[in-house]
Amino acid sequence: MRCRPLGNTGLEVSVMGFGAGPVGSAELSEAEAEQLLNGVLDAGITLLDTAPSYGLSEERIGRHLAGRRQEFILSTKCGYGVPGLEDWTGPCITQGVEQALRRLRTDVIDILHFHSCPVEVLERPGVVEALVRAVEQGKVRVAAYSGDNAPLEWALGSGAFGSVQTSVNVFDQRALDRALPEAQRRGLGVIAKRPLGNAPWRFTERPAAHDIGTYWDRMKTLALDTHGLEWSELALRFAAFAPGVASCIVGTTRPENLQRNLRALETGPLPEDVVERLREAFRRHGSGWEGLI
Repeated sequence: MRCRPLGNTGLEVSVMGFGAGPVGSAELSEAEAEQLLNGVLDAGITLLDTAPSYGLSEERIGRHLAGRRQEFILSTKCGYGVPGLEDWTGPCITQGVEQALRRLRTDVIDILHFHSCPVEVLERPGVVEALVRAVEQGKVRVAAYSGDNAPLEWALGSGAFGSVQTSVNVFDQRALDRALPEAQRRGLGVIAKRPLGNAPWRFTERPAAHDIGTYWDRMKTLALDTHGLEWSELALRFAAFAPGVASCIVGTTRPENLQRNLRALETGPLPEDVVERLREAFRRHGSGWEGLI
């Protein structure tokens, strides 16, 4: 697995990271979670992305990977979910950092994201400052923002963050024209979330879930040519090798899916003419589409 610099943060991350949401499911046994997490590291993936809202994910990463902590870059989220404290306040963020350190059984969090909060929250006194202070105290290496659209653009221009995480996929290309060039100009790292676009091609009818349904609608509108590739390979190679992207995060509980995605990335970027056709289809039909949060 090749690694790339995460902007100017000094960190290097694998081209594909592991989205650890699925490992937090209570339907997954502890033995299965342990096997999956260790298999991720054994496959050469060095970026693990989690959040306190992902069920048992943080606890399981801490429980099963504490002995391998030096082998991976640890990314999580904050801003909410601290008992007794109002979400998106300075004290909530400060205590959230402490809770995350305990759950993850680590002395430092490599990348800590604000989790998709709006501009009015980012501008609230004490909020950004609390995350910056955690970096200054050595509890966090890189302050980051995860989100899309206007809040992402605010975060990029604020000077407070060293990295961002945003939606990048064939159905969601807004960031490629706006946010990613600005991130590159400022030396910020970029992690692409939803690189598979929630895989709407799995469904013959429009799914009820808002996010998958939205991408399903976009898939039908764009009417993309997969050029003989499986949808998952086309989507993954498009996102992973988009200009400015350091890593793309994919979640699964199935080792065979993990290996299939790794094999797809070994083939490298899509041909330039294929990328241009995907980009042109989005420019023609999706220029007004917002990034999906």
